[in-house]
Amino acid sequence: MPTFFEKRQIVIPGDLIAEGNYVAGENTFKENGKLYSTHIGLVEYEERKVSVVALKGFYVPRVGDTVIGIVKNITMGGWIVDVNAPYLSLLRASDVVERSYRPQKDDLSSIFGVGDLVIAKIVSFDRTRDPLLSVREPGLGKISRGQIIEIAPTKIPRIIGRKGSMISMIKRETGCHILLGQNGLVLVNGKTLKDNRLAIMAIRKIEKESHTSGLTDRVTEMLKKEKEGEVENA
Repeated sequence: MPTFFEKRQIVIPGDLIAEGNYVAGENTFKENGKLYSTHIGLVEYEERKVSVVALKGFYVPRVGDTVIGIVKNITMGGWIVDVNAPYLSLLRASDVVERSYRPQKDDLSSIFGVGDLVIAKIVSFDRTRDPLLSVREPGLGKISRGQIIEIAPTKIPRIIGRKGSMISMIKRETGCHILLGQNGLVLVNGKTLKDNRLAIMAIRKIEKESHTSGLTDRVTEMLKKEKEGEVENA
């Protein structure tokens, strides 16, 4: 069962990565026992699972994803939300208004206005209709404070880290609450602007150096040095 690329080696669409009893992971497909790449990216092996971490790409909605979106329009039935995807999403009024919704009387703009940022979950999407959103779970809804930054959606797994190790470290070192939208929008909410700055600095470093090894240690060291410098200059 040969493999033709080393771990984290760059591949392009159509490259033959492996043959034999391997399982096709993200950005790969298998045909006649041969596993190929569908994207430009870095090869990853996890036991028999083969994946490609895409270096470039846009967000494709998936049911269950948590996303951050901006309200673009208000209709009789709800809100049209841009979630950084090729498709605009719908947040239905019936999902938000607790009592029976009355289009003629209920002012939806008093709940979410055009330009408002919302945290939502994708509950339906099948390529034949636009994604459907929900804000019914705890922690979802209108964003009232914090800073939003945008990164490549393909870099979100790297910021999370293995079993959440990277994002947990950033939260611990900066004291910030950080919400990662699978669509590449990130909400950073710290006690001070300095805390936000540190967290954003760490996220940007990961985005830039996501293809390198030993990144967790370098980000941790950077944050500790930055904090030591702030104490000395205080």
